[in-house]
Amino acid sequence: MNVLEALSESIQKGSLTDTVGLVTSALNEGIAPQIILDEALIKAMGIIGDKFKEGEIFVPEMLIAARAMNKALQILEPVMLKNSVKAKGRLLIGTVQGDLHDIGKNLVCIMYKGAGFNVIDLGANVAVETFVAAAKEHKPDIIGLSSLLTTTINYMQLVIEGLRKNGILSKVIIGGAPVTPEFAAKINADGYADNAATAVNLGKSLLGLA
Repeated sequence: MNVLEALSESIQKGSLTDTVGLVTSALNEGIAPQIILDEALIKAMGIIGDKFKEGEIFVPEMLIAARAMNKALQILEPVMLKNSVKAKGRLLIGTVQGDLHDIGKNLVCIMYKGAGFNVIDLGANVAVETFVAAAKEHKPDIIGLSSLLTTTINYMQLVIEGLRKNGILSKVIIGGAPVTPEFAAKINADGYADNAATAVNLGKSLLGLA
């Protein structure tokens, strides 16, 4: 097993110590950060995403793997920035105003990072004006809106209307427990995802990367 295969396995298992050692070893061997990202991190999170969709693993295992991947990214990101590695795209994401839930959103952030995207996380309880200002500043390819409460999902429509009124044409995807494909169509979102792995596949598809 080579170092990239071992790194992919350590991330899937959620081993922080092994992950740190293997990322460092890969860099010391002269393997390019982009190759480490593509052939170990993205590969690992793709496998984790598939297992999650198939019901082979659940949120706790996904979070453990995501934590290991985040640790790997902390080591890789400074090297990637220095080498100007081009990201696959940019995601701007937040939980809408009135809702403080963020576990699902955080998983989406991690999965998008694992897929090679730059991620701007606005956090929870995010107002329309904040989404609009951040979209103007960062010019994201995709904007993700999250909501876990039936009392806050209608705020998603206000965000989309605010974005479009300000001429922001980024693809908007939505998700959260009370959200449905029918609701997404009703509020003119570009797509709906019921879990983090599906959200990444949807984003890639919308950008023609799938």
